[in-house]
Amino acid sequence: MNNLFVYCEIEDGVIADVSLELLTKGRSLANQLKCKLEAVVAGYRLDGIESQVFPYGADVLHVADDERLYPYASLPHTSLLVKLFEEEKPQIALMGATSIGRDLGPRVSSALGSGLTADCTALEIGDHEEKKEGKVYKNLLYQIRPAFGGNIVATIVNPDCRPQMATVREGVMKKEIVSPDYKGKVNHLDTSGYLSESDFVVKVIERHIEKAKTNIKNASIIVSGGYGMGSKENFDLLFDLASVIGAEVGASRAAVDAGFADHDRQVGQTGVTVRPKLYIACGISGQIQHIAGMQESSMIIAVNNDCNAPINSIADYVITGEVETVIPKMIKYYKKNSK
Repeated sequence: MNNLFVYCEIEDGVIADVSLELLTKGRSLANQLKCKLEAVVAGYRLDGIESQVFPYGADVLHVADDERLYPYASLPHTSLLVKLFEEEKPQIALMGATSIGRDLGPRVSSALGSGLTADCTALEIGDHEEKKEGKVYKNLLYQIRPAFGGNIVATIVNPDCRPQMATVREGVMKKEIVSPDYKGKVNHLDTSGYLSESDFVVKVIERHIEKAKTNIKNASIIVSGGYGMGSKENFDLLFDLASVIGAEVGASRAAVDAGFADHDRQVGQTGVTVRPKLYIACGISGQIQHIAGMQESSMIIAVNNDCNAPINSIADYVITGEVETVIPKMIKYYKKNSK
């Protein structure tokens, strides 16, 4: 009752990174609220799944193991969560802002009449005062996300309806093991009490998954380019630099829209959130939408011909100059000094 729940996505027997990130954050929030952290996993052949979940601090793991629950389908997963939440009455429910979370979250919140904040970039616990009614609400979930095209950061609260629901973007929160020996309770759900035949009117006949061509999310060094690169040909300079220093290539939305790079390389609010050890931003002005996706980088180097570019304000080092001139010099001197 009144605990914090995290819905864990699973593919090929592996819990998604975004779900582990939410368990990490959920553990922190649950400690503040002095409540339990509970996880929900639905799929097939889930024996031993607790070994992936408990190290991140979950106190209870609800397991729905049924052949019909894999692969993911909207209706059965919605019915399962709605009935489970009606029984357990969590105060907070979190899931990833993925294709699954963006489908499942609104369905569950609508059925429960609870409301949902999508694509959060931060979660905090705090109080809220309704001055007109003279009410003070304690320990609400602050659901923080960019709004108005990323020009402001909005903090959203849900004083009365439960659960307080939010989806969170992958990569914006850290993934940390609480303890490899952390143990919780496993609750095996009898799916016959949660699912009905009408939940399976839509069947998955054939399923195709196209793997991402690049994996910039886990890269330790990223060389990223913006519209200031000027052309697709100039963007090739970034690949040259990346190959020399062992980096992946990223891009701003403006560069992707201009056709300089593929969408799976896009860093920012509408792309991938990254936390590399080194982020080299080339020809990127630094709009808030892009900064939201890379500001947690350990070190940021900005290369830009505009000394007043917004990205310079968060960069550790700024190189002012034309990217066509600076990048070849970076390649030359790196090769020279790495021998």
